[in-house]
Amino acid sequence: MILLICFCFVGLVITLACLMSFEFRHRLSRLLHSVLPQSKQKFNKVKSVAKQIHHASAPEQLQLYWHVQQWWILIAGFFLFASIMVFAFTRQISPTHIEADYLKEVDPQIYTLLNGEILIPPPEVDESLVEAAIIEANQLEQQYQTQSDHSIQASQLESIHVHRSLDPTLVDRKWDKMHARYKQRLLMVFKLMKERYGYELVLLEGYRSPARQNILSNNPNTTRARGYQSYHQFGLAADVAFKRNGKVVITERDPWAMRGYQLYGEVSESVGLTWGGRWKSIQDYGHTEYRMPGLKKTKEMADKMLAEAERTANN
Repeated sequence: MILLICFCFVGLVITLACLMSFEFRHRLSRLLHSVLPQSKQKFNKVKSVAKQIHHASAPEQLQLYWHVQQWWILIAGFFLFASIMVFAFTRQISPTHIEADYLKEVDPQIYTLLNGEILIPPPEVDESLVEAAIIEANQLEQQYQTQSDHSIQASQLESIHVHRSLDPTLVDRKWDKMHARYKQRLLMVFKLMKERYGYELVLLEGYRSPARQNILSNNPNTTRARGYQSYHQFGLAADVAFKRNGKVVITERDPWAMRGYQLYGEVSESVGLTWGGRWKSIQDYGHTEYRMPGLKKTKEMADKMLAEAERTANN
């Protein structure tokens, strides 16, 4: 793009030099005559036009051929306008602008909350950190079970996060399939948790396929929603954890993490999300979802939401 603009301006300089300098035109004419194919008819036409312009450029012809003498201004304006148009039509369009326009139209509440600032998702969490956090959570849970008579009830708390991460090949930790109306709310929560309380959040799972949802529903301690019954299939839900000293922490047995989950719930609800920590049957502390008004939980709607999310994310 820069080379094209430079080429246009070099051409503009050469053209202006030809129009304003008789000596330069004469030398250029001789050069072209020796380089171009010897076509007398074409060359004579070009020569005739050049002679007319040269004749019109004489000072004594100012009144009669003033419009011809000002052609260089028109040519300069044309090249300048052309370079601007080429730049405008070939420049890359930022996906954030598309997402901002979309939210401004369909969800002015979050657009106003963001104050026009479209937030950028953080990098994907390292899988090895998640696996290490799962091992640590299992160890803490086993220690707790040996010290408590309520091991079954306690294990329900940990099975939520641990079970969802057992098979990493089925887990989607990317942001591109999460719908903009939920994604920007969640990113706002990430930002507020970091700025207000010093908690760094990481995404454990965003979009979830119907097949994976059905597998998870086999364990009632994890989820009771089957495919297309969970907001995960619509890109409107996610599970998160914390990052401390370079390590991922997902266990509620850690008092620091449990305090973070409580704060996470409060901040999430303040931006219009539903927090899983308030559920009665299963307390899913790392889970939030956006219950979009008018959403019908069908396969067709899920496909539409997914396509819409990928379109805004990938431009």
